[in-house]
Amino acid sequence: MQQVTLYSDGSSRGNPGPGGYGTILQYKDSKGELHELELTEGFPETTNNRMELMGVIAGLEALNKPCAVTVITDSQYVVKAFNENWIDGWLRTNWKKGTVKNIDLWERLLKAKEPHTVTFEWVKGHAGHPENERCDKLATKSADSVM
Repeated sequence: MQQVTLYSDGSSRGNPGPGGYGTILQYKDSKGELHELELTEGFPETTNNRMELMGVIAGLEALNKPCAVTVITDSQYVVKAFNENWIDGWLRTNWKKGTVKNIDLWERLLKAKEPHTVTFEWVKGHAGHPENERCDKLATKSADSVM
């Protein structure tokens, strides 16, 4: 199974307000050569949490075969949902209707995640992590482009 690292960040200028996500997919081919794909998109009216989710979704949806994916993000919202089993609880209680936000994107993320083996790692934002900083620049540039 192909090993892929998915770096992602989301941004919004206001909450809600214009926003964007930035995602970098990286993998090494059989010769050890690194390949990268950058993904980014802006939205005129959104929230930071929605953009954090969209970054991961866009990265997973870009993969055309099952992969072993390590998602690295500064979003505790995304990481804790999986690593602290929030998702399992939300599914058991039918999304705690009325209390869980962004259900549409959580459902889309679960669907995008299905064919892959996915792990989630948190990295501190704005702390000099090169790919996280690049994702932040992509996200904020996309947010600014729709203002």
